[in-house]
Amino acid sequence: MEKSIGIVGAGIGGLHLALYLQKHGIQATVLTDREPEQYAATRLMNTVAHHGITVARETELGVNHWGDPEFVYYHHDHFFNFPGSPLLFRGAFKQPSRAVDYRIYLPALMKDFEDRGGTIEYASIQDDDVPALVARFDLLVVSTGKGALGRMFSHRPELSPYQQPQRLLCVGLYDGVDHGSPDGDDPRGVTLSVSPGHGEMIVIPTLTFGGMKTALLMENIPGGDMAELVSLNYDADPAGFRQTMLDKLEKHHPHTYNKIDTHRFDLQPLDLLQGAVVPTVRRSSVSFDGKIAIALGDVHSVVDPMMGQGANMASYAAFELGKAIVDAVAFDDRFVETVDRARENRVLAAARWTNLMLQPPSEAIGRLIVTMAQNRALCDEFTDNFNYPERQWDRLASDRRIHAWIDERTQLAA
Repeated sequence: MEKSIGIVGAGIGGLHLALYLQKHGIQATVLTDREPEQYAATRLMNTVAHHGITVARETELGVNHWGDPEFVYYHHDHFFNFPGSPLLFRGAFKQPSRAVDYRIYLPALMKDFEDRGGTIEYASIQDDDVPALVARFDLLVVSTGKGALGRMFSHRPELSPYQQPQRLLCVGLYDGVDHGSPDGDDPRGVTLSVSPGHGEMIVIPTLTFGGMKTALLMENIPGGDMAELVSLNYDADPAGFRQTMLDKLEKHHPHTYNKIDTHRFDLQPLDLLQGAVVPTVRRSSVSFDGKIAIALGDVHSVVDPMMGQGANMASYAAFELGKAIVDAVAFDDRFVETVDRARENRVLAAARWTNLMLQPPSEAIGRLIVTMAQNRALCDEFTDNFNYPERQWDRLASDRRIHAWIDERTQLAA
């Protein structure tokens, strides 16, 4: 079967799919509005960690350009700023994770794809371009939700419980924050820091244009003491921004504040991203006169970045979609059913798990936190499940499951 595949969007989902198809002898056309050389001058896009299972897919595609141990991290430190009795404990990955600024990452993969004979068309797609675009290809994959393309896929209310953002984001790449060393007594890791009632912060060692820096991904609860950071203007008053940030960190995330060289603590204006997202799961496909457009990545499921699942899910879903395209004899409703069956368990588990963690903790979650602080095997399993959100959701989907997991691990420890 001759297969003409169009992929709208050059994010991780679109590029991993294009590279996967290319490796298996199917040439796709990637359509995007940004050329590789433009990325360096754009604002920070995200702060994305790729877990070990995603790094393995990059190795399979021949695009793991950042395998040096200098760039990876090995564990999660969990810090809870409970008044009077803060809690700190660690969980390890079986395989290391890594974070690379996407302004470096995406152009590198675009170059790989083009160097191997792939086609990328650079154009801004307007609403009235959609019918011709769908008609042009045997299958259109939509991995960017801009404009009419994103609106094609209606949301699934049963899987989209929120109508408003649950966190207000302030994300930056900072100098002056100690994130550990590549080896030695204090190996590099991520910190997941919680200030009850005010929000969370994920501290991620990240490769940037300026070398290794530290991403501070602040997830601030609306109405909490950290919420003002979503609109704090760095350009208008850099010194005031830095001081406000330091004051908030000292109060709410002291474990990280104590690792900051306050004289060096700063960022570049383009290395700051502020905003919010509404977690949403959408229908996976739409039909146009016998042709199908299928959603991928954030177009299919956009999650709050708290649990670091968005990019990893996009990569996973790209591989599952790629396998189905390679095997397909027709792009029809049955094809869509096959794709949904292959990818939805993990993708929807990631959405449900993330949505759960956006809520105030139940008694069972509270017990899990306290037990993980005392039981390293339990915390290691929780940490490595960032690679496998369906396994995490198997453990967390109900209070009964959470208590059973704790009891199982406690008995094994005894």
